[in-house]
Amino acid sequence: MQSEVIFKSIGKVYRIEAKQFLPISLKEAWLFFSNPKNLSLITPPQMKMKVLSGVDRNIYSGQIIQYSVSPLPFFKTTWVTEILNVKELHSFADEQRFGPYVFWHHKHFFKEVNGGVDILDLVDYVPPFGLLGRLVHPFIIKPKLAEIFKFRENVLAAHFASELKHSKV
Repeated sequence: MQSEVIFKSIGKVYRIEAKQFLPISLKEAWLFFSNPKNLSLITPPQMKMKVLSGVDRNIYSGQIIQYSVSPLPFFKTTWVTEILNVKELHSFADEQRFGPYVFWHHKHFFKEVNGGVDILDLVDYVPPFGLLGRLVHPFIIKPKLAEIFKFRENVLAAHFASELKHSKV
């Protein structure tokens, strides 16, 4: 399962471009990613993510989801996100309203391809703490985000490989 994570800096805003292929249908990918309860499955356990509200139904534009998360040891925060621009079977975005970043805008794109689906994530973000945040970005923030996307990639690959085995039995 091929994947790729690229970090870029565009002025004050950083960008993550993460691509992953999964050997599943577009509908299966959409059903998984549009269920906000699955967010905790693809978040590293050491982040101690706990959903507080807003996951009672699949995503829709304007949905507010709250959860607590510990991105670093001894640092716990509440993250409030709003779901935006839902285009079923194609894309959606989530934007942090309150949380650890000055700015966080995460777009998810799904494209049916031969043998499965390509998933593209574009995350534009501004670290907290101004100049200090920019200085620690290469040493703390970027590696942490890379770790989160790598964990997600591995969980998705294992989850859908397991589902494919069960469906062939």
